[in-house]
Amino acid sequence: MTRHITRILGSTALAALIALPAFAQSAPPLATLPPPPVPADNPMTPEKVALGEKLYWDGRLSGNGSMPCSACHLPDLGWGTGGAISFGYPGTQHWRNSQTILNSAYYNKPFWDGSVTSLESQAKGAAGGAVAGNGDGSMMEMRLRFVPEYVAAFREVFGTEWPIISHAWAAIAAYERTIVTDATKVPFDRYLAGDADAMSGAAKRGMDIYNGKAGCISCHNGALASDQKFYNLGVPAAEEFGIDPLYQITLRWELYQKGVPEDVYRKGDDDLGLYHVTKRPSDKHKFRTPSLRELRWTEPYMHNGALWSLADVVEFYNAGGGEGQTAGLQPLGLDDGEKADLVAFLEAMSMDEPMLAEPPELPETATWSEFLK
Repeated sequence: MTRHITRILGSTALAALIALPAFAQSAPPLATLPPPPVPADNPMTPEKVALGEKLYWDGRLSGNGSMPCSACHLPDLGWGTGGAISFGYPGTQHWRNSQTILNSAYYNKPFWDGSVTSLESQAKGAAGGAVAGNGDGSMMEMRLRFVPEYVAAFREVFGTEWPIISHAWAAIAAYERTIVTDATKVPFDRYLAGDADAMSGAAKRGMDIYNGKAGCISCHNGALASDQKFYNLGVPAAEEFGIDPLYQITLRWELYQKGVPEDVYRKGDDDLGLYHVTKRPSDKHKFRTPSLRELRWTEPYMHNGALWSLADVVEFYNAGGGEGQTAGLQPLGLDDGEKADLVAFLEAMSMDEPMLAEPPELPETATWSEFLK
């Protein structure tokens, strides 16, 4: 057993692990991702995935036809926006970083604040969110019903006479469950599979630091490299909140419409995260631990995109997190070489090349006369 652990962690990391707190020692080890979980009420079929792919790119699932899922989750931008804060619906501005949908199939709570519990509910929430898709469910459903190709596809996939909007979210979720890491293209996964040369020397040293001195494994563990729990790391507020009034308007609206007490609303100058869901003061500024897979292609980082490089992320943790953090972070004492090695390992957890996809050809809406035929 010790030989097995040493092979995975490295001898240096194994020695350091012994000195870590018990919760770090008991953390699940990093591993290769299994096939993504599929809910029993939304089984995968090739036809459903193909339908979901088209709907993912289709602006008809938004308020004004310009904000499909792909607007904020573009393949050539790491399946995000590439910017710190996500786009807002025209005339508004979002308040959080647009998470990559790469490997989102493995999250039990896809949103940063844990407010939804499935990809199906995530798709619905994003398409209907006032500062995201801003779409009305009944209007979006009627748009689909005027597309003959969609009518036929929904009938084939779901057995309904007409498209039903909840089935659209199910199809999009099925498609998103195919946007996952290919382990054969990831140096770290090839290393776990027995290819000793799959990772560089720097990445191997970085793995020892990750599992040992830096203690990253405490929260970024398991196959997803995330414990899926919520922490306040003291991430500084997004600079945009203090520069552009539209960001502040969105932030204040978010506080108000989620029912925070007046004293919290009046003093609010930052995203409150999990608090919006639980209303517990101790949950202010807590956000779900993100996966560390595919970081090479999905910058910037943190819930508000405050850190633009992996070197910035490592430096943030090396300093013990930010002001007001309640996660129990402590300065790590990493020197420049160790920080560089840790970055090399984080990059080795990404595929050799980014996962890309071309937009599908979308079907035409029928005219009223064609619809009556």
